[in-house]
Amino acid sequence: MGQCFPKAHSNEADSERFVEFVGGNVQPVTSKEDWDQKLSEAKRDGKIVIANFSAAWCGPCRMLAPFYCELSEKYPSLMFLLIDVDELTVKKYKWGCVMQELSTSWDIKATPTFFFLKDGQQTDKLVGANKPELMKKINAILDSEANSGK
Repeated sequence: MGQCFPKAHSNEADSERFVEFVGGNVQPVTSKEDWDQKLSEAKRDGKIVIANFSAAWCGPCRMLAPFYCELSEKYPSLMFLLIDVDELTVKKYKWGCVMQELSTSWDIKATPTFFFLKDGQQTDKLVGANKPELMKKINAILDSEANSGK
């Protein structure tokens, strides 16, 4: 189901068309330090992380964004993160930050890509804007957590 492949570059027109992806309890990741801090916070609080690697120009990402925000409100026991792969690449290019390494280290080949993390370790992955499969994976996580006594 719908997925986009990374653009070679970003420009001013892309920035002007930026769609608000963050709402509800979705937390944007804006730096490597921010990423590390959020994973540390999730580990401390015993939360499963759902990391959405997305892009503002990606149609399926834009279509899924409101649903992702709704999920973040419905399941506050999970931590919902948003990583804009283009925004991070642009920051690396303009300011020499290390953000591109975050997208590269997770081997993002298409957007959206969702990673499910427990204690900072990947437990599952979903590529594409597939609402039923995303719900299935979230329900499996919640069932697993309930069965483990958490």
